[in-house]
Amino acid sequence: MTKILDKISFENIQTLDKDFTKHFHDTYTLGITYHGIFKSYSLNKDFYFYEKSVRVNNPGDIHGGNSKSWSHANFYPTIELLSSIYEDIYGEKKTPYFLDHIIEDKILYKKLHNFFLSYFTNSDKLDIETTLLEALSYLIINYTSYNKKTDSIFGDKKIVSSTYELIKDSLDTSFSLDELASNSNLSKYHFLRLFKKEFGLTPHNFIINQRINKAYELIKNGKKISEASIEVGFNDQSHFTRNFKKLYGYTPSYLIKNSNIVL
Repeated sequence: MTKILDKISFENIQTLDKDFTKHFHDTYTLGITYHGIFKSYSLNKDFYFYEKSVRVNNPGDIHGGNSKSWSHANFYPTIELLSSIYEDIYGEKKTPYFLDHIIEDKILYKKLHNFFLSYFTNSDKLDIETTLLEALSYLIINYTSYNKKTDSIFGDKKIVSSTYELIKDSLDTSFSLDELASNSNLSKYHFLRLFKKEFGLTPHNFIINQRINKAYELIKNGKKISEASIEVGFNDQSHFTRNFKKLYGYTPSYLIKNSNIVL
């Protein structure tokens, strides 16, 4: 469990007034609000994420929004982590999915708060793992809407899935629309129309999103900002920084200074 936690990013922000462009992650997004408010876009709807509520996004869910004096803790648990807990509970390896984006549950809020408190105050590993398992087990047991056998986060979105498989190992490649459309056996016109209808982002924004998520991972693992941006296909570092901030709310240099962004 401790090794799995090493792969997970955490955020703990005191005050944030920021707009977030529509984006997605390959992981879950799970967090709580302490103060302020976040108007969150998810599942093609607007929601209000306010004090003592819990926010959940599944891997691949398009989300965004804007914050006002928002104080929150947030982390990005992997599919591997939640699938392994699901297997421990139910005896079969499946990926849980949640349709409740904003959850008003004092018990879940308290369990997540206890986990964040334990993690950010550097408690012993046993306490961190215990509070994590208690929070995620409660979430899975009480709020799983459905599950999937597949490990692909876009398994139910054929065009998006084929595009994801094409680009994920070649993020530094400048793909043409012809290449992306041909990969899905579609004309450029039909590919563009169906991709945006199926996913909610243009192919261009989808690739930018994946590049930023990969760069985030590289920087967290010790890569220099300039190296990470070039490795994922950005030749202009200012362009990279602008896009990074649109997704995460802070700059890559802030991420380096605050490997765990402590409240």
